[in-house]
Amino acid sequence: MGNSIYKIGILVFPGVTQLDFTGPAEIMARMPNTKVSLVWKTLDPVKSQFGLKFHPDVKISENVQYDLILVPGGFDCARLMIDPDILAWLQHQSESVEYLTSVCTGSLVLAAAGLLNGYKAGCHWGWIEHLSKFGANPTRERVVIDRNRITAAGVTSGIDFGLEVVRRRYGLNLAEQIALSIEYDPSHVSGGTPETARAEIVDSVKGRITNLNKSEGYIHMIDYAARNFSLTTLKPWN
Repeated sequence: MGNSIYKIGILVFPGVTQLDFTGPAEIMARMPNTKVSLVWKTLDPVKSQFGLKFHPDVKISENVQYDLILVPGGFDCARLMIDPDILAWLQHQSESVEYLTSVCTGSLVLAAAGLLNGYKAGCHWGWIEHLSKFGANPTRERVVIDRNRITAAGVTSGIDFGLEVVRRRYGLNLAEQIALSIEYDPSHVSGGTPETARAEIVDSVKGRITNLNKSEGYIHMIDYAARNFSLTTLKPWN
């Protein structure tokens, strides 16, 4: 792989689901010659969905070019979908990255930037239907790979995504060594997906997601982004 530093930029934002990025960051940071940076509009601390604070390393205005971009999710990613600065920054990064990636609802941000048009893409099961509004092909798999786009499903699938990046760059041996180092051996307990969960549990979680999306205006932001989505009007970063 050579001795050059492999630069990973993780876009963090207020309300981010921290496990979406801390899981894969823990894994990908173990690759040789790799630097993981948290990126946001400012260097002010960013508070996650449940109050943990993270300190960005780099501002998007610094225009550092990364080898891999990761967009995590969270309810508040809807705000990024209508943020022209974030969308333009992602478009600019997409021109030269090796991999453009997301975990959970982060794929909706990539989609709103016009970067999943014509691609298979994964997302959290509660939001995956919205991908088609932006020309993506919603795909219910834990890790979805289409050319240089890697989009993981909900939250914990980010760990599998991270291991897939390691496997692709350094081979199965290193991926398995890292999995063993972090003792990653999840038991397949029924209930972690809509397909395996009890119907009443699915209904309960789906209801909570729907209520939060409506009460906080997230669904309106997603629909606004979809109504205004046009590959011809997306402006390049400058």
